[in-house]
Amino acid sequence: MTARSPIDQGPAETGATVPPQRAGTIPGPDPLQRSEPYAVADAAGIENLLRCWVRERGLGRPADGLLVIPLPASGSEVRAAVQHWSPTGHHRFGPAHLATAAHPPLTAVALAALLARESDGEPADAADLVARVADSVRHTAAFVTDRRERPGPAEPRLPFLDTEQALIFGHPLHPAPKGREGLSDTEAALYSPEARGSFPLHWLAVAPELLATDSAWTERGRPVPAADLLAALAGPGLRLPEGAAPLPLHPWQAHDITLRPEVRDLFDAGLLLDLGQVGAPWHPTSSVRTVYRPDTAVMLKLSLGLRITNSRRENLRKELLRGTEVHRLLRSGLAAQWHAVHPTFDIVRDPAWLGVDDADGRPVGGLDVMLRHNAFGVGHQAHCVAGLISPRPWPGVPAPALRSRLAVLMAALTDRTGRPGTAVATEWFLRYLDAVVRPVLWLDGEAGIALEAHQQNTLVLLDDDGWPSGGRYRDNQGYYFRASRRAELEARLPGVGAQSDTFVADEIADERLAYYLGINNVLGLIGAFGSQGLADERLLLAAFRRFLAAASGRSTVPELLLHSSHLRCKANLLTRLRGMDELVGPVDTQSVYVTVRNPLTG
Repeated sequence: MTARSPIDQGPAETGATVPPQRAGTIPGPDPLQRSEPYAVADAAGIENLLRCWVRERGLGRPADGLLVIPLPASGSEVRAAVQHWSPTGHHRFGPAHLATAAHPPLTAVALAALLARESDGEPADAADLVARVADSVRHTAAFVTDRRERPGPAEPRLPFLDTEQALIFGHPLHPAPKGREGLSDTEAALYSPEARGSFPLHWLAVAPELLATDSAWTERGRPVPAADLLAALAGPGLRLPEGAAPLPLHPWQAHDITLRPEVRDLFDAGLLLDLGQVGAPWHPTSSVRTVYRPDTAVMLKLSLGLRITNSRRENLRKELLRGTEVHRLLRSGLAAQWHAVHPTFDIVRDPAWLGVDDADGRPVGGLDVMLRHNAFGVGHQAHCVAGLISPRPWPGVPAPALRSRLAVLMAALTDRTGRPGTAVATEWFLRYLDAVVRPVLWLDGEAGIALEAHQQNTLVLLDDDGWPSGGRYRDNQGYYFRASRRAELEARLPGVGAQSDTFVADEIADERLAYYLGINNVLGLIGAFGSQGLADERLLLAAFRRFLAAASGRSTVPELLLHSSHLRCKANLLTRLRGMDELVGPVDTQSVYVTVRNPLTG
């Protein structure tokens, strides 16, 4: 008996035919073969690797329904049955086998090692990839186990937090989406959003001569310094020395910085003081390092030196500067213009930050924190798109089946309206384009600001029935100011971009917006509908083409998406095999991009 893929959607076409099980309910591997959570996690890891390889090597659909990957370096080939071929790249595969012998199915770690041998990268990077895949599979299995044992309510009190913590499997086109390298199992359970952990923050006192900060935060029209906001968040238990500023750290980071000589020197000099863990617990969100409390008006984006997906997640000073300057740009009158056309979409603002500079005025890495607006309280239906579409163990659905909240929404809307599921899915998708995608294109065309609006950075607001009614973008890293619009942006905010390193050539802005909004966000959503048996991808692609053809405004991206035979696409596997950190270096060279066929043009 061989293990099946964890998301077996039946027909190897486009998902147009709903499989025998209820649409959106995704069966997992046979639990008799090996432990069910590990089998689910390992099969998902294999599918991720195969999807990456197919996309990044430009492989077409196999005529006989069998994916074959030659392995010249190993003198063999990998074979996997195609269970669902997706025009957007969200394919489904059965177990992967070596063709040279009667081996049992490959594990994700073995497949990663075989594929890494075929790359031209450094051996250390290949070994790093294999280690990350193993780490990702192990953590995913732990998350699945936890959700089986503690399913939680189907209708949570905090919908925002629920979808933030729902990415059990992560990015379907990343080789190691759940890597938590550097965390023990105990720490992973406490600090991972997928495990629904929570923890108090660790606080430092910063001497005034080291303080670096800026704030455009206002309350009732009055400016509020970042240090005052942070002191209020810590509460009365914080014993802050006179004149010092409070600095919150992730508990893992609080230990890690003690190993850094430049930080130890500041402690030894009495310029930093350890105040310990203080205050109420905070909840990690989908980025792991951004933390949330429903009873505060502030979220915190902390520095965290762990390698998560493609980067060490420590704040960079230029990113903090971007957050405050975008907030000021929007307050210059741009937000009023934008909301006059798209009143239900906005950017979640990052208007304040605090960090530490050394005696020479240089930022001390790992000690920066960003303060973000929080408007997502009890019952607020703001959902991270990646979490909305992510399959997970679902309350009341027997193991090993998985279900996404998107599938639950579609089922409820179908029952409520009495309409066919495909019609409901298409209308939901069209409303999403109007509520979320159109405002992002407006900001690009009218202001020259392109957003890195991938699924994890995008929130969709739902009305009481579950239809898209608005959206939010959040991420102080992900702004691209078009070089051709520099004069207009500087007229709005003199000096904008000078220190934040945000201006890029227009062709780079086109490439990134087409990838993040077009491929990752919209085509990824179409792929989720198809791979989960909720709609025919070809129908949604046609709807997206009509939307783009009717899009008005100055953005060049609709034309690019609509008429380019090929598109530039981020290659997560190659980025990993080349050992790149996406937060290091110029914004236009931080990742590997490859050219892929555009499914919108056939």
